[in-house]
Amino acid sequence: MLKVLCFKTSFRMVKVVFAVMIFISLLIGSDKTSNPTTKGCKTTPQPKPSSTTPQPKPSSTTHESNGPDCVNSAGQVIGPENCTVPSQVSLNFTREFMKAVNDILNTSDLNTVMRAVRNLEMALERSDFSESESLKEGNLTAYLHKADKSSGNLSIYASDNQANTNASRVSNIIVQVTLPEELAIIENTTVVFCMIISPKQYVNVTDGRIIGVSVGGKNVSGLRTPVIMSVHVGPLATRKPKCVFYNFTSSNFEGSGCSTKWSTGEDTVICSCDHLTYFAVLMVSPDNVSEKDKVVLSYISQVGCSLSLLFLVVAVILYFVKWRGSADQSQQVHISLAVALILLNGHFIMNDLVVNVRTACIYVAVLLHYSLLATFTWTAIEGFHLYLLLLRVFNIYIRRYLLKLSLVGWGVPAVVVILIFIIDKYVYLNVGISSGKSSNIQGCYISNEVVKNVTILGFFCVIFAFNLGMLVAVVRTLFFKRPLYPGQQQKRRAKDICTILGITCLLGITWGLIFFSFGQLSTVGLYFFCIFNSLQGLFIFIWLCMSKSASSESQENVDTHTSNT
Repeated sequence: MLKVLCFKTSFRMVKVVFAVMIFISLLIGSDKTSNPTTKGCKTTPQPKPSSTTPQPKPSSTTHESNGPDCVNSAGQVIGPENCTVPSQVSLNFTREFMKAVNDILNTSDLNTVMRAVRNLEMALERSDFSESESLKEGNLTAYLHKADKSSGNLSIYASDNQANTNASRVSNIIVQVTLPEELAIIENTTVVFCMIISPKQYVNVTDGRIIGVSVGGKNVSGLRTPVIMSVHVGPLATRKPKCVFYNFTSSNFEGSGCSTKWSTGEDTVICSCDHLTYFAVLMVSPDNVSEKDKVVLSYISQVGCSLSLLFLVVAVILYFVKWRGSADQSQQVHISLAVALILLNGHFIMNDLVVNVRTACIYVAVLLHYSLLATFTWTAIEGFHLYLLLLRVFNIYIRRYLLKLSLVGWGVPAVVVILIFIIDKYVYLNVGISSGKSSNIQGCYISNEVVKNVTILGFFCVIFAFNLGMLVAVVRTLFFKRPLYPGQQQKRRAKDICTILGITCLLGITWGLIFFSFGQLSTVGLYFFCIFNSLQGLFIFIWLCMSKSASSESQENVDTHTSNT
């Protein structure tokens, strides 16, 4: 009866997880910010491309707003991320708009800030001015330039406090943007430069600096001669820079159409992009893995996870069909770990399939995080169960033991995921493609470094240390404390080695190979990590079958001995 109750509880916890997912989907559906291109904005009709004009980009930065008026009855700018910017505005209005945008930098998420900045860019483009103007408000720096004649290359220089086309008028230049002749800037064309220095760090954006440029309010992409942007970044320690742009459609930073020029020891990054939008320099970890190795590792992971998923499903079916009646507590703990791995492998395989479907990608990101935490939790439970059997031995009865294990194994990860979603739902909402190239796809997984370091790396380190201690205790017991009778050494040692390998897999010790995937061992360590961890489900299936076989053989020996006596 207790076994039935425990497994009913386990599946109830799974139902609770899916109920949580439905709750999250309702929040996502009610959250208008998940797709900024559909809230208060519509794209202006695109002009037909000509032989001399760069082809417009569909995901434009120029738009019309359908939201409420930007100014209230008291003359204050309100809701800069949603409001409708008039067709023509004064510089005073633009300055007030900059103040409103600056006020939300500390309190809003990246998507909200970028929608407000896009409206600010429209206000800058529609400002009534006769001479070039440099505007500064808090963490925002803008420059309005009206070309007095048709020109070729145009350069804009900026510091944290001002911007100008004349480098001699700007001290401590941090950013330089050079526009190519291909843009064919004609007389009276308005060129807008806007730079944010956000006090909040968004996805490793260097100095929180996001830089935007527009020419004549047009959408520009496919330039044969790229826009060149030089950014002073200072010492980068162990990280390297990557030039990206903000895609308003996917609400993510992407790298397609941009290249990065930088050498170790330099403090300036040169970005070359074939379009105009909002750019940033991200700090990323050095990539010591070649493109060929990435492809091979991806195939190994996909094949290994598919095999593990298949054999784990078979193991669960066998358990409920044949093994359940005679299963002990250890086997029930093993099956719970198998279910957690089924969730993990299944959602990992789905990752590439849904990466371009935003809602599905969010679901996969949440469930992938949950199933990874559940897997780590159940490996810790395996270690605790082993502790009771091996070290404590006596007085190990715990009332409703399996029920309590199920509540911990499935409940703790669910609580963590729910708390993260309540505290900052954009940890899960800001997922998807991080680059247009397949080798740089971030996938449907959380990108927040703090969340990953605390809930994944930190959580795993604690569990790994505990389980590694348990493995050492098992090795000591099997090889040093237990006496061997003459003639049994070779057979017993072989059996003990198999036991150690099986327990190593159950305790998730192979996940510790990630610690060897840095520095000179990065590629080799990653190969071992991908092989052993993608096949963990297969190894557990083999362990379950061997354990069941040994249990059946032991029972037969007992029955034979009983009948003889």
